[in-house]
Amino acid sequence: MKILWLTWKDKKHPQAGGAETVNEELAKRLAVDGHEVIFLVGGFSGGVREETRDGFKVIRLGNRWTVYWQAYWYYKKNLKGWADLVIDEVNTIPFLAKFYVKEKNIIFIHQLCREIWFYQLWFPLSLIGYLTEPLYLRLLSDHPVITVSNSTKNDLLRFGFRSKNIQIISEGIELEPVEDLASIKKYDRPTLLSLGSIRPMKRTLDILRAFELAKQEIKDLRLIVAGAAEGRYGRKFLRAVARSAFKDDIEYLGPVDRIKKTEILQRSHLLLVTSVKEGWGLVVTEAASQGTPAIVYNVDGLRDSVKDGETGLICKEGRKDLLVRGLSMALINRDLYHKLRTQARDFSRQASQVKSYDGFKKILAEFYG
Repeated sequence: MKILWLTWKDKKHPQAGGAETVNEELAKRLAVDGHEVIFLVGGFSGGVREETRDGFKVIRLGNRWTVYWQAYWYYKKNLKGWADLVIDEVNTIPFLAKFYVKEKNIIFIHQLCREIWFYQLWFPLSLIGYLTEPLYLRLLSDHPVITVSNSTKNDLLRFGFRSKNIQIISEGIELEPVEDLASIKKYDRPTLLSLGSIRPMKRTLDILRAFELAKQEIKDLRLIVAGAAEGRYGRKFLRAVARSAFKDDIEYLGPVDRIKKTEILQRSHLLLVTSVKEGWGLVVTEAASQGTPAIVYNVDGLRDSVKDGETGLICKEGRKDLLVRGLSMALINRDLYHKLRTQARDFSRQASQVKSYDGFKKILAEFYG
């Protein structure tokens, strides 16, 4: 098939995350199987207009906000009639491809925004986004959808999508699960890890505050933070680190490459994730694959990627004191920690890239007919 994929950012974008990792792995495997894939995405400073990598093409148009309009015009001028199938990925805002493409089209949604609007945008744009989202979801609700978790499926059902039209695939991780956990040498001191972009919806400040509370009980505790510190929130976080009474026990690495990411995922004792909402929580599964369980808030996506008390611990959203209780329990109770890291690693095997792609291509084949 020839597949046109509309999404607002690619893996090279400074704000790329788990969704882009999943997308491009799927596209790479489609290319290996002989399919042609073109992504239309938003541009960014330093990004080239067009490039081909791993067998698929990326065309960057406009920016974060103008890509939707520019993708429409680019399609009309250059790609109308080219594709056999169009994928409209809803990553905050849909391209509404169903209203202008002539080809068969399907929707791909990792997560809905809902409350994220109030974390990522300023008022009144946040309110406009929040009120508009149900409207465009209703417009799309008659369409077939691919998503990555039961949390997102349940969200979609609330907005009029039909269960029979929603298909779930697993998110595939880049890392191979560690076979021998005993071979992994953890840091000498108990170490918490925050991995991912530092922005409002990730609530990285909650992790910092939980660490500071936990330090009063676990004196040798340390914190590693890896990820880009974005915008005003990122600067606020870094100022908070600089002012922290425990700043000497906090290591900020900035963005890390795959080698460093693998190292800190393996050697840290616990991953903390405090997002407002996730599609799945790919970093949780990546950490699990390397023998590092996670403590997370009880929110969409994270309650899918963590089995409470089995592969990690889930605590009430916003309760930093419960994060502290959970991490203290996991670090002090050796039997519990061994159980969590072993079962987390085993659970991560369900999120292989092979399984993710097999599910994805089966859905596309059935839909395209």
